Amino acid sequence: MRVVIQRCKRAEVTVNDVSIGRIEQGLMLLVGITHEDTEQDAKYVANKIAGLRIFEDETGKMNLSVLETGGQILSVSQFTLYGDCRNGKRPNFMSAARPEHAQPLYDLFNELLRSLGLQVETGAFGEMMDVSFTNWGPVTLIIDSK
Repeated sequence: MRVVIQRCKRAEVTVNDVSIGRIEQGLMLLVGITHEDTEQDAKYVANKIAGLRIFEDETGKMNLSVLETGGQILSVSQFTLYGDCRNGKRPNFMSAARPEHAQPLYDLFNELLRSLGLQVETGAFGEMMDVSFTNWGPVTLIIDSK
């Protein structure tokens, strides 16, 4: 499981010009799932993200997690995170999990974040989405469960 984490001031996802998820301060997550990913990968990544200290404390140091700041999460499924661009000019997506494997793990991942006390908004799995956000910092990190 691979997740691009972007600290944001706001984020929103729309489908057909209709807002389906919107947050204020928190984390914008792009979530990729591969064939080998399991429930353990989802648990590892959810726990890592919930505790990741990337928000400033009163002294300006990155010492606080999204949980500690009361931040929200916008989670968007992103199969292209497993695109292989090494050969040719068209990415190969063979490493991305098929929807029947990826969607249950994506749903579980979001439920795990909620069970940790986070407010989680999501995109629409498998749909063409427009995602907009204001990256704050900017702070962008990548977590890979492998």
